[in-house]
Amino acid sequence: MKITREKWQTNFSEWFEWVLKEGEFYDYGRYPVKGVGVWLPYGFKIRRAVTDLIRNLLDSTGHEEVLFPMLIPEDLLRRESEHIRGFEGEVYWVTKGGKDDLDVKLALRPTSETSITFMESLWISSYKQLPKKYYQIVSVFRYETKATRPMIRLRELTTFKEAHTLHETYEDAERQVKEAVEIYKKFFDELGIPYVISKRPDWDKFAGAVYTIAFDTIMPDSRVMQIGTVHHLGQHFTKVFDFKIQKKDGSLEYPHQTSYGISDRVVAALIAINGDDHGPVLNPKIAPIKVVIIPIPAKDDETNKKITDYCDGIAEELNKNSINAVIDKNPEKTPGEKFYIWELKGVPLRIEIGQREVNNNTVYIKRRDTLQGISIQRSELVKKVSELLMNISEDLKKNAWEMMKSKIIYTDDLDEAKKTLENRSGIVEVPWCGENDCGLKLEELTNSRVLGSPYDSSRDVSNKSCVVCKKPAKDTLRLAKTY
Repeated sequence: MKITREKWQTNFSEWFEWVLKEGEFYDYGRYPVKGVGVWLPYGFKIRRAVTDLIRNLLDSTGHEEVLFPMLIPEDLLRRESEHIRGFEGEVYWVTKGGKDDLDVKLALRPTSETSITFMESLWISSYKQLPKKYYQIVSVFRYETKATRPMIRLRELTTFKEAHTLHETYEDAERQVKEAVEIYKKFFDELGIPYVISKRPDWDKFAGAVYTIAFDTIMPDSRVMQIGTVHHLGQHFTKVFDFKIQKKDGSLEYPHQTSYGISDRVVAALIAINGDDHGPVLNPKIAPIKVVIIPIPAKDDETNKKITDYCDGIAEELNKNSINAVIDKNPEKTPGEKFYIWELKGVPLRIEIGQREVNNNTVYIKRRDTLQGISIQRSELVKKVSELLMNISEDLKKNAWEMMKSKIIYTDDLDEAKKTLENRSGIVEVPWCGENDCGLKLEELTNSRVLGSPYDSSRDVSNKSCVVCKKPAKDTLRLAKTY
């Protein structure tokens, strides 16, 4: 069967909403509040696989999980003026309790730097308690005024992992930034999501941060989506809370902080990154169901009983070996209808069992990513299925990286950069003098967003000129159409 990707690439938004609804991942737009969605059981299992992975990575690097209140008093949120200015237009306010006006307005948590810093100031007084690394996985609320999109642009982010760390020195906080970047690289690599890492420009860093490092991926429609951020916060928040610790030399000083987060967008990327016109292709590492078994009915009841028993035996053996498998025994649907729905759900492997397989003691297996099928002996089942799942995972990761790299273009010609971005061809890298004015001018001239300069890779621009001012280039700047 030929694999097509026309809808996936050219009508991605429509494709994505179709997949989420018909594949029963996530119900969006029908709950009577704009910008929120409901995780359905199938999608929630993917979400749980993602949160389990990040929990394991954080726990293994000395982070401790906490759970802070959702409500933040207005005076607490406003303590850091730069921070609240960055979020003020997005805050949801609670002003009544029952019929009574509240004495203090309460914000639904947009992020937790202020509330966590406040509590840290009560808990921590000495360098001996540092470094301290907390994280939580919670809902955050932002009054998003742009067009909302399921999982991608929401007013309630239900899978917001935020880590907050505290350090004696700026240098130790900077070491933590590097550790956070490495944690996220392992996280996205394990999930098979390709990325670029950029240092955001000063005008687009997190409100209250010294600097921001961001992970971005390219979606099927060539728009770029931010999937993770890491912020060095310096002493901004500890100063406004007059929060000091005793240092090794006995002096009192404001400690330094970092914060870093991911959101529902990780699940969106997992569903979208490896897709085709049949639906998504889920990475076996996070697929709730690894194998679906489809009985191919015969004309007589006795043979059908043998087919069903044979399917039961296959499912039992796979599940016993920790390969999650289900049998679709729905008598109301034809095999073709079942193929359609399970492809739409992105299940990595499909096993088809009919009279021929029962008679020959074989198993027919079809890969979701290539739609190629093979027949194996029944005795090879677990070994071959395990091998295929590993191959699919590796192939999906490889293909995703190749596709993304093909959409990163370097040019020192401004007109070519503008044309490329107008055609939504991914990320454009250009030589840049390093001045904010030229970066902002580039956003205006190309009608795109500056992602920043490469964080962990560099391009030789020693003999290049800035595409805006023509002064000698000092760095590379990334531009893209974004969500």
